[in-house]
Amino acid sequence: MNHFEAPYPAGLPIGDGWVPAPTAPVRFPYDGSPVAPAPVGDAVLARTALDAAVAAAETVARLPSHVRRAALLHARDALAARRAEFERLLVLETGKPLVDCRTEVARTLVTLETAAEEVARLHGETVPLDLLPSGEGLIGFWTRRPVGVVVGIAGFNYPLLLATHKIAPALAAGCPVVCKPAPQTPLATLWLAHLLREAGGAVGMPPEAVQVVTGGVDVGETLVTDRRVGAVSFTGSAAVGHTIARAAAPTKVLLELGSNAALVVAADADVAAAADAVVRGGYYASGQACISVQRVLVEAPVAEEFLGLLADRVAAIPVGDPRDESTRVAALIDARSTGRVRGWIADAVAAGAKVVAGGDDGPVLRPTVLTGVPDGLPAWDEEIFGPVVCVRTVPDVDTALDLVNRSRYGLHASVYTRSLATAFAAVERLQVGGVVVNEVPGFRADNMPYGGVKDSGVGREGPRFAVEELTVTRMAIIRPM
Repeated sequence: MNHFEAPYPAGLPIGDGWVPAPTAPVRFPYDGSPVAPAPVGDAVLARTALDAAVAAAETVARLPSHVRRAALLHARDALAARRAEFERLLVLETGKPLVDCRTEVARTLVTLETAAEEVARLHGETVPLDLLPSGEGLIGFWTRRPVGVVVGIAGFNYPLLLATHKIAPALAAGCPVVCKPAPQTPLATLWLAHLLREAGGAVGMPPEAVQVVTGGVDVGETLVTDRRVGAVSFTGSAAVGHTIARAAAPTKVLLELGSNAALVVAADADVAAAADAVVRGGYYASGQACISVQRVLVEAPVAEEFLGLLADRVAAIPVGDPRDESTRVAALIDARSTGRVRGWIADAVAAGAKVVAGGDDGPVLRPTVLTGVPDGLPAWDEEIFGPVVCVRTVPDVDTALDLVNRSRYGLHASVYTRSLATAFAAVERLQVGGVVVNEVPGFRADNMPYGGVKDSGVGREGPRFAVEELTVTRMAIIRPM
């Protein structure tokens, strides 16, 4: 059964109600069948939502801490009560395997709870002003204030979690938020907004604090170019992120962009554990994750052993219907994405790369391992966003670290080693936002700062750090009379 009956009103949550909008079908990526009609917004509705958010901004900023905290916790409880239904919906609209959708819901619950906890940590500090004689007798302190209206734009691969990464920190900071989900995956975000508006309404938060506008490029352009917006938070491709940054200037922009995450296997590593990590980190969500393992750099003494272990493991990955409990790789989000990945594999093979495992086989791309992919090809240089891993042999760890840094991206990377010296060399030298030792690059703790450098973005996510990103400091100096 692929049909989804929406447990929220028809239309879009804009202003203090739900506004009618034309609809288009959301389709199940695995077989193309319709899941549910979804409202499609436009630039006019985007402006309407921004008007409502601006009008509500002062009210939301003045909400007591206990109100903002309670709204987030009540929404967490409401989502937890419908957990299995959200997991099923995510399978249908994203096409991701059920196991990955369960992880997404679990992390969404943690994000809501952690953002609620951050409400209590929004504080400033006093400052000694008498470091200069002119400051004697003065009292100085600073506080954190909401940045204003937040626009959150989320990608299709983790629609519920990414929307929550925008909405929950904004509410914790005291900012109204307008969220734009990806056109392919709006349903879970609309349901989340409904739960948040209901939870907030029960404790005195205005519904305008959380709004959703679906649609295409015209909606995004309207949202990010409005000078009344305090911050734009975007998760998606580097190309789109760069366009948004230019269009939004001088508005503050937080960008969580793509990558071609690397995993280094040192000669002293537990080679079997490293092979397991590549399978675990390279093919979850069918490879559609910004920190999926894409490039593997293996020291020569263990390269043959590693590649043999990896090929055996990849051949055993269950592929098929994402609704099946055992499936680990399923269809990509749409035919266009599948065609692009196929083309990048073909280009690599034409340039001399070898397919060690997987390859093009039917409507669902099988988990693939390539060796010998040269520099300058998309499968190595760019973010493939599919179930493809490229393996290269290197003479030593130093060479591996240099190759990791040669990329224009810098989100996460990892190294497998038994050497503490190698581990700290990776932490020190790798030009990325996060270094993970003896785990996959995709290992994330939501109470750690998450984000990248270079073309992988600017700013940090994770509730604690995103809440700070969505505030501004206000200095106060008082001379008592």
